[in-house]
Amino acid sequence: MKPTRTGALMVGDVVTARCDTPFKEVVRLLEEHRISGLPVIDGNRRVIGVISGSDLVLRQAREPGSTGVRARCRRLLGGRARHAAAGSRGRTAGGVMSTPAVTVRADATVSEAARLMTERRVERLPVVDEDGSLVGIVTRGDLLRVFLRADDDIRRDVEQEVLVNTLWLAPHTVEAVVRDGVVTLTGQLERRSDVPVAVGMTRRLDGVVDVVDHLSYRLDDKHPQPAGLAVHGVADDWLRKL
Repeated sequence: MKPTRTGALMVGDVVTARCDTPFKEVVRLLEEHRISGLPVIDGNRRVIGVISGSDLVLRQAREPGSTGVRARCRRLLGGRARHAAAGSRGRTAGGVMSTPAVTVRADATVSEAARLMTERRVERLPVVDEDGSLVGIVTRGDLLRVFLRADDDIRRDVEQEVLVNTLWLAPHTVEAVVRDGVVTLTGQLERRSDVPVAVGMTRRLDGVVDVVDHLSYRLDDKHPQPAGLAVHGVADDWLRKL
């Protein structure tokens, strides 16, 4: 089972703004389409920034006569609001956008996109192609749908796709236990180099939150034995006869 790519979950019809889009037009777009943010693009559809609701709140907080908005801004963002608002003086999208934009490739896995969202503390990611042009947008909610898979479904994928189809292991050689998306692998593999393969491929499966590695190995193939020592194992005996 191949991991789901971000491009399969993205929304292709993206509401965007240009650098010179007026501030009020940006607000209208967010309200009309019931979205909380949008990317700012250039003439080649390359993403140069992102505008979120908090960017707009900070912009409004400095306006004369906006006491109510300013108070709400302080409640939402704390004491930093007034200081941050001082720097949000743009009257266009280019003046209020956050830059550089955090984007993700359409061929990135869902897990990679989720990690990027977490690390950069963003709620949405513009999706770009290999040329860096905007092709869609993905939100935290879109990614979370993949992580709602049942533990039993994940366990079956680990056993069939990783342990049997990839590592060619006999049933029950490695035990896979899944709880709330966290997979624990326990057992002995033939070679040390098989361990990162098992862990890495398991981590890339849809719905896997994390992998706990309790695997051991029989042969340390990262440190080959000196020439002349006996070679052990059924597979090695077969290879030696070639």
